[in-house]
Amino acid sequence: MSEAASYDYIVVGSGAGGGPLAANLAEAGFSTLLLEAGGEHEDLAYQVPCFHGLASEDPDMRWDYFVRHYASEDQQRRDSKFVADRDGVLYPRSGTLGGCTAHNAMITVYPGNQDWDDIAELTGDASWRSEGMRGYFERLERCRYRCRGLPLPPGGRLAGLLRSTPLLRDLFGNPSRHGFCGWLPVSAAKPKLALGDWEVVDMVLAAAQETLAEHIGRPLTRLESLEGYFDPNDWRAVTSSIQGLWRTPVSTDGVRRHGARERIRAVERSHSTLTVQSGALAAAVLFDGDRAAGVRYLRGEHLYRADPRAASAANPVECEATARREVILSGGAFNTPQLLKLSGIGPRAELERHGIAVRVDLPGVGENLQDRYEVGVVSRLRRDLALLGRCSFAPPQPGARPDPCLSEWRTGKGVYTTNGVVVSIVLKSDPAHDQPDLFVFGLPASFRGYYPGYSEVLERGRRSFTWAILKAHTRNKAGSVRLRSADPRDVPLVDFHYFEEGDDSTGYDLDSVVAGVQFVRRLMARASGITEAEVVPGSEVQTSDQIREFVRNEAWGHHASCSCRIGHPGDRMAVIDSEFRVRGVRNLRIVDASVFPRIPGFFIVSAVYMVSEKASDVILSAAGARPARRR
Repeated sequence: MSEAASYDYIVVGSGAGGGPLAANLAEAGFSTLLLEAGGEHEDLAYQVPCFHGLASEDPDMRWDYFVRHYASEDQQRRDSKFVADRDGVLYPRSGTLGGCTAHNAMITVYPGNQDWDDIAELTGDASWRSEGMRGYFERLERCRYRCRGLPLPPGGRLAGLLRSTPLLRDLFGNPSRHGFCGWLPVSAAKPKLALGDWEVVDMVLAAAQETLAEHIGRPLTRLESLEGYFDPNDWRAVTSSIQGLWRTPVSTDGVRRHGARERIRAVERSHSTLTVQSGALAAAVLFDGDRAAGVRYLRGEHLYRADPRAASAANPVECEATARREVILSGGAFNTPQLLKLSGIGPRAELERHGIAVRVDLPGVGENLQDRYEVGVVSRLRRDLALLGRCSFAPPQPGARPDPCLSEWRTGKGVYTTNGVVVSIVLKSDPAHDQPDLFVFGLPASFRGYYPGYSEVLERGRRSFTWAILKAHTRNKAGSVRLRSADPRDVPLVDFHYFEEGDDSTGYDLDSVVAGVQFVRRLMARASGITEAEVVPGSEVQTSDQIREFVRNEAWGHHASCSCRIGHPGDRMAVIDSEFRVRGVRNLRIVDASVFPRIPGFFIVSAVYMVSEKASDVILSAAGARPARRR
């Protein structure tokens, strides 16, 4: 074993939680070690926004989990995406610097205010209330589209007064409450550029407006009528829970993907206090009594067995690093509970079954796992989309003809600068709901979920159009992450227990997704001039019961969260307190998607970024240092 190096902080995991957190700690002057199990490979699949599907199956970045949607073998096998010899459905994760921000679709949509207010009520910690949490979004965002409002200076008494007083903010400051000086650039998708066919886009938008008019009484948002644009991240839209058509905000800087990796790199270049160690698979947290004192990790490439190349990996080198102040786990909803259990923190019976000495009997570790439900309605168009026929939708291969779309991208133009989303719709699956719970977005592709090779099929068709239906505010909390073995290289067992197999006994989630399918079908009926046939679920699926069966069999998700949830002191199943501290030990925190008690918003990445900024303030305050600065 190599000699242990010492740092103020050790952060395990470089994704949306750990990457910005490590950067903030280092920027504040603390020596910080950031451990990433994957590599730092970066090619066009990473850089080009339109290649995000390819990025998720890039052999240099991919971690392939195969998860169960159901414990029932009969029900699980009804999913056409089920891979029998892997006993599960593909769940792409990313083993690389930046974590899953290296392959996501870059959609950056603000979570609902109720998500934060519920945490404040659950924990009794008012700092989680939505009014204050918005400040973290302002701090990290660099709005690059038609954000309305006057950019406020990063600090000072006047800026603080304007931010904290709604009336003054609306009159003189920034009523949209966008951020303009943060590290995360956010642009707005351009519908006609994403599709490249004005006639089709106009027909899709017209059909969406007409269908929304029928569904909610008016197709246009209040903000659109006042200011001429659709912005789901405008504070006034967030506080009003408006339904309607939206442009889709995406985290791109000019023509390139931008996420946690870029934040890490920027601080690494300017601050010697940040040390990034890739190819470092955390094996256990080290303790001195009840204090987290460091991390034992394995050095080497392709060590984790979610990596398809793991079988050829060389024997790892075992290393240790010590933390003078704290260890922070940011491995995500699957890997953080796995690491806790490997370190002796988790349900006693499970740990003892694997021969792991119990340090803290914490039954909530790995429980409460949640995800979205998502399905796709795929149609075949009457004709090929002209622009798409010019594009290869793949990085250049030796001997292949030049790709004019890639050449356009290099000059900052063209379809490759987008993530492919044409338009987004936010609506309620039932008018009686308090908040919109469906996010429906259209893209010129064939997308029915994740399975090996899906990314090649995604863009292959030039006559496909998919409406992806995403169900927010799901009620099922019955998923779990459990150890496969005591070997840190093994992938854990993940079972989400979908729908009736979980704890949603009312069928609320299933009925909501069915309502989304029915809405999309009404929309496409108005756009019949561009469609030839519905491919998925297809004409044989008509009745509500048939749609329910389709959704039950084919739904998927990609926002795993909540497996180490926050809670109040008397909550036996809570893993952390409101300041991210793991129960029963000292100097150990969790900052990632696993901390939520209930899955937030529509797309989870913005909520995790906000949690990372909040945790930075909490940790720096405990160290007697200034909170991370407003940028």
